[in-house]
Amino acid sequence: MSLQVVVNFRVIDESADWIVVDKPAPLIVHPANRKPEPTLLGGLEQLLAFEIQNGACLGIVTRLDRETSGVVLVAKHTAAARELGGIFERREAHKEYLAIVTGWPELDAWECAAPITRAGELGPSAIWVRQVVSPLGRDCRTRFQVERRFERGAGKFTLIRCFPVTGRMHQIRVHLACCGFPIVGDKLYSGDGSEYLEWMADGWTPALQERLILPRHALHAACLEIPWGGQVVRWEAAMGRDLMEFSTGSEISLTPDVVIWSRHD
Repeated sequence: MSLQVVVNFRVIDESADWIVVDKPAPLIVHPANRKPEPTLLGGLEQLLAFEIQNGACLGIVTRLDRETSGVVLVAKHTAAARELGGIFERREAHKEYLAIVTGWPELDAWECAAPITRAGELGPSAIWVRQVVSPLGRDCRTRFQVERRFERGAGKFTLIRCFPVTGRMHQIRVHLACCGFPIVGDKLYSGDGSEYLEWMADGWTPALQERLILPRHALHAACLEIPWGGQVVRWEAAMGRDLMEFSTGSEISLTPDVVIWSRHD
């Protein structure tokens, strides 16, 4: 007899067409080509087993990286997935992220429009997935608004609200690093990517903690707003305890790797 374990997530809202959840880190959204592990999709399939048996077909509309927490929108059937996909293609959706970055920006608000592309598209790269700023890249635009500057120990940090206008892979992380304010804990973009390679080889080490501070990047999908059914619907999710405690100077409490899913009405 095998025991099926699903990582924790919280249901924010639900209809016949979609379900919206608050995904914690380090929960992965889709199964990866690695050792078997719990996924958000697997948890939703277990939660919505009855609906799936009666024709539902789940489709992730807004994907988040493993280490990014926050709002995820999932279509329950093909027609909803098609309609929701059109909303995002037409850029009618409004998304807001919260990021904790290293340093204090001089401006309270600014925009970055640097085009980005995969490093592997430009030449040999040890990390194919890593994105880089390049004039050969695709159009990419993000607006930033400072929420709060704070100090922790000898370091200066800023909580920033991010508004991605386009939806490129890793664009918020790349744009903040490009502006000189990398996200705390970002293994791919805090430097040249060597931290990521080190983490893949040796796991989380004291040396990495000294350089990156947090074991996951401090990025959270805080809000998603879309037009639906003749009105605007908006979903929000508060930052997790680890990011909240870091930004307030309290002791950091890490999210467990594996826990049972929970549904909150």
